[in-house]
Amino acid sequence: MIEIPSRLEGKTFLLNVLEQQLKPLGYVIGGNWDYDHGSFDYKMADDVGYQFLRLPFVAVDGQLDSYGATVELKRPYVLCHKYQRGLDDNVHVGNVSASFNQFSEPEDSDATVPDKYVSMAKMLVKDVEDLLLH
Repeated sequence: MIEIPSRLEGKTFLLNVLEQQLKPLGYVIGGNWDYDHGSFDYKMADDVGYQFLRLPFVAVDGQLDSYGATVELKRPYVLCHKYQRGLDDNVHVGNVSASFNQFSEPEDSDATVPDKYVSMAKMLVKDVEDLLLH
């Protein structure tokens, strides 16, 4: 994980407005959200895993699942998750109609971020700053 200092840090926005502005640029609300925090994720590449820019936020007024929630942006960072090739040797069998997860666990969930993605993340953060702080 590499942090990207930004003028976005500490700025507050209505979550639904922020989502409307970032979605057309390719950002999605990451699956790691909770009622009081979450992030917008931008997938930069998927080279033997995936590299993405994360724009984390915390709720400052309301809960994230309610209309009108206000969030504060935190320091952006870029992550690299490296995955094993092939299927998982330790398949987890679920209890819903014999469902199972055959996909591999991460080989390294915090892999080294190549310089080209750090540079790309800095440009992406600047683009978001220009959009939101005009």
